Amino acid sequence: MNGAPSLITTYEVPSGGLGLKGPVAKPAPGTLPLRGDLAHIALAGTHLAAHYVIPHERFVGPDGVAVMENTRDDSPQITRFEPGTRIEVLDVAGDWVWGCLGPQGPSGYMKASALAD
Repeated sequence: MNGAPSLITTYEVPSGGLGLKGPVAKPAPGTLPLRGDLAHIALAGTHLAAHYVIPHERFVGPDGVAVMENTRDDSPQITRFEPGTRIEVLDVAGDWVWGCLGPQGPSGYMKASALAD
């Protein structure tokens, strides 16, 4: 929200050798901020994705927001974030953003219009 202090964690690319060290169980939808094409930078040392992103801080607007499994209004709802909740946005696609509360989730798609300016 405007005037609110930034509380975002600073994320950096993990140092040292990154590599797959064995199989990793695929997380359930809506848990870790991990898709096949994109993942939260904090997961770079443990999960494989084509790209990793450092999140941008945003806040949920006054009406709260439903967090959905995908970008359809009839998609299963994963959870709901209350007004003023700080979120980490990882991707923006038209009317939707994909984000999370942090690298441990929960994560999902939210209407961009439900976020505060």
